[in-house]
Amino acid sequence: MPSSAPSQRQLRVGEQVRHAIAQALQRGDVSDDALANTVVSVSEVRMSPDLKIATAYVSPLGAADKEAVAAALNRHARFLRGRITPALRQMKYMPELRFRVDDSFENFNKIDRLLKSPEVARDLKDDDANEDDL
Repeated sequence: MPSSAPSQRQLRVGEQVRHAIAQALQRGDVSDDALANTVVSVSEVRMSPDLKIATAYVSPLGAADKEAVAAALNRHARFLRGRITPALRQMKYMPELRFRVDDSFENFNKIDRLLKSPEVARDLKDDDANEDDL
């Protein structure tokens, strides 16, 4: 039964692609109004098993519409692919780039707010009292 977890090779190549994309964005290689005055953080790149598709998860900082930033990056994906090619010259095939908004930070904040809510704090206090009785 094949594992659904990424292989070490996928993880290594994904990190190399993430680094190359981040450098290209930092240099300001992409010129688009949706990206103006926006810092784009590339939090993760997931590679397909055949390493031909790279899905980059980005967090636009300072952007009102995060989806518009992801759409702009997807419009310029072929251009970015060409810009990162020198950094990834060891690869047999240059992966197709796809960009998605990374909402994991928002999920972390939501969970943190839930854990700090009075209802959860009360329930946790009740659980601690029950454990002391044992």
